[in-house]
Order: sequence, then C-alpha cells, then structure tokens
Amino acid sequence: MYAQRKAPHAPRSHAGRGFRPAPIRARVGLAMRRSMNFGSMPDAESVLRAHGLSLAPMAVGEGGLSIGGTSVLATAQASDLDSGALKGLVVPAGAADEADDAALADAISRACAKGAPVLAFGEGVAATLRALGRPAGPFADAPAVVVSGDDVQPLADAEALGAAAGRIH
Repeated sequence: MYAQRKAPHAPRSHAGRGFRPAPIRARVGLAMRRSMNFGSMPDAESVLRAHGLSLAPMAVGEGGLSIGGTSVLATAQASDLDSGALKGLVVPAGAADEADDAALADAISRACAKGAPVLAFGEGVAATLRALGRPAGPFADAPAVVVSGDDVQPLADAEALGAAAGRIH
C-alpha cells in the first residue's frame, strides 16, 4: 500500500490521535522586549496558546529585536490595538530604554482605551501599572496581573493565567 502512494512519508499508525493545537480564539499582541521572559511563570506562553490565544510579536521600540542571534520580525503594530485586530496585550518582563518605555506605555494605553485586557509578567507588572497611572505597591509580589478596565487582578499561577486567558475573545 505504501509503495503505491505518492506521498513521501509513511502513513500514521494512529490517524486521528496525537497532538492537536487548541483552536485560535483571539489574537493578542506580545510586546517584544530585550531579554524578555515571563518571570516566575516560564510556561506562560504555552498556557496562553493552550487556551486559544495566538501571540503576535509586536515591536515597542525603534530598533529590531534580536534574541540569541535570531531576528524576530514584528507581525503586529500598536495600531492593531486601535482597530480591534488584537484582542489584548501581553507585556513580559524585560529590559528597555526610555524610548522603548514610552512606546510600551503607548501600547498599554491604547489597549486599555479599547477595553482590551493587558496581561503583564514580572517587571512588566510595574511598567504596565506605571503606564496606567496606578499604584504598583499592592501587586509588587505578584508574578503576573491582568488589567481589564478599572480592575487589576493578580495571577498567582498557571491555572489563574489560564482562566484569565479563557476570558479573552
């Protein structure tokens, strides 16, 4: 049978089983920052994807971004928040200079103005709350927060992150 097929690979022995990615429910911007990470939630990106969010890299500075010698091209812009093409914004921890901080603050403000939730991680929590003019003190020890409207909710673990991601559509 295999020899008669024109396919260059062998058939799967368990057709219909195996890994299937979660269907994409919403596209959210990922604010690309130098040395970015998700703080004490290193599996945050996979949790967001498992809950149907597609992460679109978004440049929040003038220069391109290179991570470990690999250039990352932005597929989204801050204007996509205005148009509603992005349903939320993810702000990871990372290094930035003053110009990048201003661009990040602009993206955060645009997301909140459109009512899109902002998920912030590590040092991104303080940057997000600072951009919105809110006190960061009560959330200084939170590994992550979600800002939605006037509400700021701390996210303690992957389960809370998954629940927050499930509300984005």
